[in-house]
Amino acid sequence: KSPDQQSVLVRHRTRQTLMRQRIQLSNTIRAHMAEFGLAAPAGREGLHRLIEALPTHDQVPPTARACLTMLASQLRLVNEQILNDDRAILASVRANAGARRLMTIPGVGPLVASAIVASVPDPKAFRSGRNLAAWIGLVPKQNSSGGKDRLGSITKAGNRYLRQMLVVGALAVIRRAQQCGSRRTWLTQLMGRRNTRQAAVALANKTA
Repeated sequence: KSPDQQSVLVRHRTRQTLMRQRIQLSNTIRAHMAEFGLAAPAGREGLHRLIEALPTHDQVPPTARACLTMLASQLRLVNEQILNDDRAILASVRANAGARRLMTIPGVGPLVASAIVASVPDPKAFRSGRNLAAWIGLVPKQNSSGGKDRLGSITKAGNRYLRQMLVVGALAVIRRAQQCGSRRTWLTQLMGRRNTRQAAVALANKTA
């Protein structure tokens, strides 16, 4: 990989760290406020309302309120940093012709396109798309003998980040297909035979 590609991957790993911090901070704030009888619906909007109402709740002692306010400030900072990272990734994708072509594939957004372009310096190193899928870890394990093919779960070898991003993108495509239908006969038949999670992994394999 070139230094520029390594730099893009560093940005992706930084975003992963920030995402983990956001989840940790959100769960911590919810847990501490629940100890004082304050709860909110799941999701960002519920947490936002919970934080906004913090100064007006008398049942939260001053010491706890000061700590929760500090955590809320840290959460806002992390959210801003994630947004800045997303903007930088989107800008780099728009400037890359290969990444723009990748985004024409259903289920491949800016994050996936950016990660693939940075992780695969030379696509010609793979003989076929299936070889790329195997490198990512999206193909089934082979337990075949005596002329009988026995395929197990996916290998989960290779690039965990790309595998996760592709599966998330596939889930978005399947949710859209469940709501509005799909013109892809293969996907419709797959959704009829398999549960959503299995269909998403199969679609992620096909996308790769």
